[in-house]
Amino acid sequence: MSAREASRFVVIGAGLAGASTAWRLAQRGYEATVVERRVPATPDGSSHGSARIFRYAYEKPLYVRLVQQAARGWAELEALKAGSGGPLLTRTGAVDFGVDRGVPALAAVLAAEGVDHEVLTAAQARERWPQIAFDSPVLHHPQAGVLDPLATVLAMLDAARAEGARVLTGWPVARVERRAAGFLVRAADGRRVEAERVIVAAGGWLPALLGELGLPESFLRAFPPLQVRQENAFHFPYREEVAAAEAWPTVVHKGGGMPVYALPGGRDAAYRGHKVAEFNGGRRLASAARQDGIVDPVNRARVTDFVAHAFPGLAPDPYAEATCLFTNTPAEDFLVDEAEGVTIVSACSGHGAKFAPLLGELAAEAALGGTGVPGEFRAGA
Repeated sequence: MSAREASRFVVIGAGLAGASTAWRLAQRGYEATVVERRVPATPDGSSHGSARIFRYAYEKPLYVRLVQQAARGWAELEALKAGSGGPLLTRTGAVDFGVDRGVPALAAVLAAEGVDHEVLTAAQARERWPQIAFDSPVLHHPQAGVLDPLATVLAMLDAARAEGARVLTGWPVARVERRAAGFLVRAADGRRVEAERVIVAAGGWLPALLGELGLPESFLRAFPPLQVRQENAFHFPYREEVAAAEAWPTVVHKGGGMPVYALPGGRDAAYRGHKVAEFNGGRRLASAARQDGIVDPVNRARVTDFVAHAFPGLAPDPYAEATCLFTNTPAEDFLVDEAEGVTIVSACSGHGAKFAPLLGELAAEAALGGTGVPGEFRAGA
């Protein structure tokens, strides 16, 4: 590879958002190059591992509609993958409960959007899933499930390459310089890529990179403040008397001031345990560059105590744990916007993985000046 390359579009970041963007641009016939600081779905980013929740239950109808659109993208990607390897998306069903989860309101939104669901009493739900100690009415929607982020990133990059895209790894971006004919993207070691337009999907690294992108001051002033968190996730073993992952739905519980999500852990848990985490329970960081990968022992104790009370089907003793990154906007909406040739497709506020095949479509729309991006995702909205 030469020290200097050229491309119509340069996509910074090869996580779920960046890989999807490269795929969708290449699919439309545009020349695209992805530059990634380490490797695709890097372990210190937000798209690593084998397990994220795919669900339809949202308070905002917008997101329910977007999940429905994304579901078509998942089917498209599975078809392109042609059965190689395991499934990217496994339907397990999902249960939402807890005194603060707002089950009636969630059910009303799903009904309005035509999503299959049912509302159960706590007793009915305990009869169906005795491994979970339900403490409120329960929303169940059967088309939810678990997605494999690492396999998805690799599948999208394969699809992008098949359409002519290039993927450059070990390529940490230092800055983006605006030129008369476009942009010059510089790596920390001096390598360069020329581009007509730049798309930034840098996740938790965006706060540190934002001032190096040549963005206009008016756009930066309208940009929402970003909050990066180093989240903690724990894997708890299934008890012997309870069936393994196939018997477990994904879980979102909200009550007692501690929102928790849980799901079968897949490869990350050696297929023998459940992944459980407190949503936005990790410590705040200035940017992803400040992470240390150390699990918070106080958070471990909080989550373990929750498991002991809420999941009789799990042994309350984590056998594996890890950190990961959330990058949040104040309203937990996504950010997909463009200013003078630079498109930002970040932050996904801890719930973006399920939209992976759609994120690239939205990024391409923004980069090409289209109108398909929801107004809620624009800076200053």
